[in-house]
Amino acid sequence: MSGKMSYELDGDVSSEDKPDGGLDMWSSCPELSPSPPDHLVVMVHGILGSTTDWLFGANQFAKSFPDKIIVHCSTCNMRRLTLDGVDVMGERLAEEVADVTNSRPELKKISFVAHSVGGLVARYALGRLYRPPGGKVLENSDCMDKDDTRGTICGLQAINFITVATPHLGSRGNGQVPFLFGLTAMEALASRVVHWIFGRTGKHLFLTDNDNGELPLLLRMVNDCSGLYFLSSLQAFKRRVVYANAGCDHMVGWRTSSIRRNCELPKWELALSQKYPHIVYEENSMGGNPDEYTQVSPSDGDYEEEMVTGLSRVSWEKVDVSFHRSKQWIAAHSVIQVKYSFMQSEGADVIQHMIDHFLV
Repeated sequence: MSGKMSYELDGDVSSEDKPDGGLDMWSSCPELSPSPPDHLVVMVHGILGSTTDWLFGANQFAKSFPDKIIVHCSTCNMRRLTLDGVDVMGERLAEEVADVTNSRPELKKISFVAHSVGGLVARYALGRLYRPPGGKVLENSDCMDKDDTRGTICGLQAINFITVATPHLGSRGNGQVPFLFGLTAMEALASRVVHWIFGRTGKHLFLTDNDNGELPLLLRMVNDCSGLYFLSSLQAFKRRVVYANAGCDHMVGWRTSSIRRNCELPKWELALSQKYPHIVYEENSMGGNPDEYTQVSPSDGDYEEEMVTGLSRVSWEKVDVSFHRSKQWIAAHSVIQVKYSFMQSEGADVIQHMIDHFLV
């Protein structure tokens, strides 16, 4: 993205198009606060997306926390660049975030808000950006577990890690891509041809990648592995949150976006409150013991169970969303993010829920 980008922001908020392509937003009233914001919020879009996908959410966050946060909408992986693979996109995002943090010495905290595949990209980038306590670097060796101690992300205190309709368990399992209708033959065919449409990213999502005989990338990403701190970086955050569509999302299934087994999916009937008419269930999972985990071998094959087990070693706040009574239900995957505010405003309560529970 090049050139100046202008956004209409209510209140006393300004925006600046950064040289690296991202968009930073913050309050410009020095009389309200003598010091600049010290909390960076990185927003990451999904597959074939762009920086404008998070425009509504970025506006709402900037208005809700004037002079406290900088919202940076990532653009290093826009549109067809999202087909290059989770690892390649993650490396780009890590470099982009490092550039932003290096240019702003006043920053002390960092949070991430990511939609769809962007959540996986953010998790990969965190593995690269994590700094363990004492500044030691994990050697490029076999997978290993780390002690449950918090490090930093780019030297910043890690606060919120939030994903929205992200396929954390991939798209390979039965029903994980709802528009395939749970048909075994359709799902098997999709796993064989998905790379024709979505490139390396498709292989990663369907766990059909086998680079140099290694386990699929998403399976490796539940552990500190090969010089990357995938688990330790998640542990570093004060809170981890998954927002998941309980239904109507044709792209990402409920299990994979909420990091649950099928038997763990909750029953729900109505919204929990009038303020959040589309939030139908909330729970906090405490997480298991990070040391009680054994990496699977390629022959074991039950990848979904291994990913649930691995990711459940840290605690998660799980927020289930339903647009089943909405006129926009068919576009739930985008509505939950309010990708197009002029036509998907019904998801605004989900964004407000994020803001109301956000740690600054």
